[in-house]
This record gives sequence, C-alpha cells and structure tokens, in this order.
Amino acid sequence: MVGVPSGSPVVVVGAGQAGLAVSYELTARGIGHVVLERARVGQTWRGLWDSFCLVTPNWTMSLPGAPYTGDDPEGFVPRDEIVRYLQRYASSFSAPVRERVGVDSLEPGPNGGFLLRTSAGELPAASVVVCTGAFQRPHRPEVAAGFPHDVLVVDAQDYRNPAALPPGKVLVVGSGQTGCQLSEELHEAGREVFLACGRAPWLPRRPDGRDIVSWLKETTFFDTPLSALPSPAARLGANLLVTGQRGGHDLHYRTLQAMGVQLLGHLAGVEGHRALFAGDLADSVAFGDARYADIRELLAEQLASRGIAAPELPDPPPFHADPPLELDLNGFGVVIVTSGFRPDYTHWMRFPAFDAMGFPLTDNGASTVVPGLFFCGVHFLRKRKSSVLFGVGEDAAIVAQSIARNRPQQME
Repeated sequence: MVGVPSGSPVVVVGAGQAGLAVSYELTARGIGHVVLERARVGQTWRGLWDSFCLVTPNWTMSLPGAPYTGDDPEGFVPRDEIVRYLQRYASSFSAPVRERVGVDSLEPGPNGGFLLRTSAGELPAASVVVCTGAFQRPHRPEVAAGFPHDVLVVDAQDYRNPAALPPGKVLVVGSGQTGCQLSEELHEAGREVFLACGRAPWLPRRPDGRDIVSWLKETTFFDTPLSALPSPAARLGANLLVTGQRGGHDLHYRTLQAMGVQLLGHLAGVEGHRALFAGDLADSVAFGDARYADIRELLAEQLASRGIAAPELPDPPPFHADPPLELDLNGFGVVIVTSGFRPDYTHWMRFPAFDAMGFPLTDNGASTVVPGLFFCGVHFLRKRKSSVLFGVGEDAAIVAQSIARNRPQQME
C-alpha cells in the first residue's frame, strides 16, 4: 500500500515540520518508514490566511539538517515561503511522504502493533509517530452558539482576507496572536472592528533593535518544561502578542486601541441581537502587563549572568478601559472566532492514551500508555519550544532514537 517499506514499518502521521523532522531523523538512522499526509506537505501553513507572515523571525526556520541560510534572519517571510521551505526540506533527503492519504483511524493491530485505516487502505505498523500539529480543532466557546442566524460566524481557520467577508462591522472573539493580527488587518481595510479580549502576554517586537524572540532565545524561556507550568490548563494559554507583518512591529491591546479598534471584555453571552461582554478588559490588560514584567525580570537576570546587557523595557503606559458591556449586532456582517485550538486525537485514535484535556500522556514523546506509540510537534510536549520550527527537531531526534533503540525487539 502507498509504497510502504517491507518488514515492520514505522508510520509517521503528518507532513508538517514535526513529521518531516522525525522523517529526517529516522532516515539518518536507516530506519524504513513512510509519512502519511492527508493533504499536502505543510498543509497547516497552507490553510492560514492570505497575508500571514511568520510570527517568529526567519532564523527560526531551522529544522534538522537545514539551518536557516538566508540573508534576512530577523525578517518575516510570508506564508507561501514557509510552505516552500518545508517542500525543499522534504526533497533534500527524499522524505518518503505519501500525500493525500488520510488516516481515518489508528487501532490495535490483530497480531500486535498497530493498524491504520487510511483512505488508501489498511496499513499495519510496529511503531507510529503522530505529528498532526500543535492543535487540531478550532475551539469555539459555548457562548458563541447564541449568535443569531443572520450574523455569519466563522472560525479563524476559515478567514482568508477582508474582501472575502460580507460587508458590515466585524466582531473578533479572542485576542491571541491571530485575533490581534486579524483585527489590525480588518481595521486597515476600512472595517469597523470590535475585539473581545482575554488574557494574553505581550512584549515589544524589537527592543534595542533586536527581535524579542532572539532575546528570549538567550534565556531558558523556550526551554521551559511542561512540568514548570502552574497547572495543566496553562498549556492552553495565549502566546506572546507579536506580528511579522510589514517587517514585524508591536501589536497588542494598546496599539490596537490607538489605531481605533474597539476593545471589549470577554464575550459573556448573546441575547437575540445583543452581544454581552464582561467588565474585565482592565483585568486582561493587567494580566498582560504582569507577564511583561515577569519576562523583563527573566531577561535582566539571565542575560546579566551571561554578561549580556538586557534590552530596555520601560514600564507600560497607563491604559484607559471603559468599554461598552453590550453591542447591538444589527449592522455586523461577521463574527470571527479566534479562541485558539484544542487537541483532536480521540475521535480517530482507539487508545486511552490522553489526559482530561485531550493531550497525549507521554515521556520524551513516547506514550506512557501504549508501547510503540509516539508523538511529536505537540504544544509543550517536552518544552515550550516543542511545536515551533526551531524547537521541534530536538524532540524529533529523541523520538527517532527511542524507535531505533527498540527496533531490534520489534523486528523479532
């Protein structure tokens, strides 16, 4: 089936950066395998909106065996260039990717191991590495089900550009990186934009002329382990509010408010054509400011210990918050829900291998419940950087080495 190596194959599910990094590491160890991709290489990136730019600087496009070699390390490439990078990467080591092969289910094999039921037929495997993305399912809060039928409600993954939306005002629900970026784009396109805000950390894009991600790379920030989080739910917290648009610039609640985006508290309810909002905008801003202070302290302490002068990060200016607590939805053309994503493994994987939030139970990428089952590219799989371009390779090498170590027993 689909050109799978003979013997006891290793199957990698997904051909994004995690699946390709695992494939590279398996290839380097001489382990036969196949990578199944439901659509095309880099499909998650392909599905982002038209103007999307990489949020981390270009130097972070650094997968195993393919470090960044361009001439603009602190620039931000557009979506299609990220896809081309992944395509070139796959070609560079002849990754055994089989595109347009969807995996419908993964279950125990009749004689041990695993059985994958795919759009191209059944496939047995001794080991499976699941690399289906940091998150897979857009999260739509229950309250969003109350919007009236004459107001279009779309998830962020269905947004392409302002022209593709119906006319009228726009309500964006969720203020992480995506919500803020879409709010800015829609405002600049001449739309009247309202943003329902939650809690998100922020930092300036280029303090002292160097990208904030480059500064943080000098610290332990991206190596923060899962065990250091204050609670399991913290894994779902928003990423830093930044943007790579127009060469990268500051983008957070204060910049959005200054440009004319109407900030609101979080969406609390919908009654007919009235959307109701909590009076917590000031609290959300204070949360972001507290994280700003935390990271400023981290930079100051850890950079000083290495003899590096920390960037200047002044106290945030005062924030005035007096938002309306309800909106008349007449005149609104669309509501865009950007409330993040959730894991989506359990509908196709027939194993009790996940926690209450749907995240896989793992140790160094290996399932602690199902022998031979591995994961890579999961948000906070091992560390904060586990799912990002410049961090996934570390986990991929660990997973591949574990498969190599157990391979003799599997082949018996």
